[in-house]
Amino acid sequence: MNTARHPAPETYLPREDEQGRLLDLVSALRDRGTEITAQPALINANGQRFELPADVADAFEQIVGHLAQGQGVTVVPHHRLLTTQEAADLLNISRPTFVKLLESGELAFEMRGRHRRVRLQDVLDFQDSLRQNRADALDEMQDQAVEDGLYDLLDGPPPSTR
Repeated sequence: MNTARHPAPETYLPREDEQGRLLDLVSALRDRGTEITAQPALINANGQRFELPADVADAFEQIVGHLAQGQGVTVVPHHRLLTTQEAADLLNISRPTFVKLLESGELAFEMRGRHRRVRLQDVLDFQDSLRQNRADALDEMQDQAVEDGLYDLLDGPPPSTR
């Protein structure tokens, strides 16, 4: 792997004619065992076998799984800088709303000329914190509902929020 150059992010889209092969590959990756001989591997045109580390095989399984479901997959290094539009798209919010988050100091950014850029890792960390805050709020609401006796009207225990 050439570390001197950093390739641009690449988006992979599934082809309809490969659907069956992708589903077979997902199944094979999920059924892999723990024995060394059962490790997934890539074989090049010369027949040379390269066993995949477990993390790479897991990532590959996720990629193929998404492709098998007809979803595109983009591979981007964590250190990559995103535009405000790319980051907003990742968070599923509008660009003006994302810019307000930056201006309020909720996310760090850097200026490239007159354009804001934000690290992908920072956006992913922010997304995780939003998920955690939502889950905590749901837990608090559920606890309050139990305390108020709202679940006494239902059959069985309260639903799980996680």
